[in-house]
Amino acid sequence: MTTVNYRTAEVDGLNVFYREAGPVGAPTLLLLHGFPSSSRMFRDLIPRLSDAYHVIAPDYPAFGHSAVPGRPAFGYTFDHLADVVDGLLGQLEIGTFAIYVMDFGAPVGFRLALRHPERLSAIIAQNAPLYPEEPRGWWATLGQYWADGSAEHRHAARSYLDPDGLRGPVPVRRPGPLADRPG
Repeated sequence: MTTVNYRTAEVDGLNVFYREAGPVGAPTLLLLHGFPSSSRMFRDLIPRLSDAYHVIAPDYPAFGHSAVPGRPAFGYTFDHLADVVDGLLGQLEIGTFAIYVMDFGAPVGFRLALRHPERLSAIIAQNAPLYPEEPRGWWATLGQYWADGSAEHRHAARSYLDPDGLRGPVPVRRPGPLADRPG
């Protein structure tokens, strides 16, 4: 059984928690989590990959076990989250790496890929949307809260975390040529 190490590094004055496993000399795989998760979402995956890969799974600021800086001290943007992850990679002296991106991990990871294309060995994407610069749709609610932190937008964003919000809208069955066919 592979040992998963739980560590913290100081990046630009912030304590950033990360999980690390596997041989340091093996190819590095950076696991970037989604919302509203943390590196914990990879708790079962990390041991399965760590025999062949050096696996690193950080928690972004305000997620999981990382520090939660106040809004005046930290700009909550994908660019800034990418800065933090990039700083962590620098501290760990990671050269070439692959990224696994999921949800919020996509805009963070894609920014790293654009900054360091020469260091990127692979991209594994799962449910990896590109969030628009101008919030719309689902991102309009959460994006507005992330942008201003207001109580109004916080309340609206919490609706995505209650049971009905997690289930999502009920699909509407539309009549069509296959609707009446036996299954």
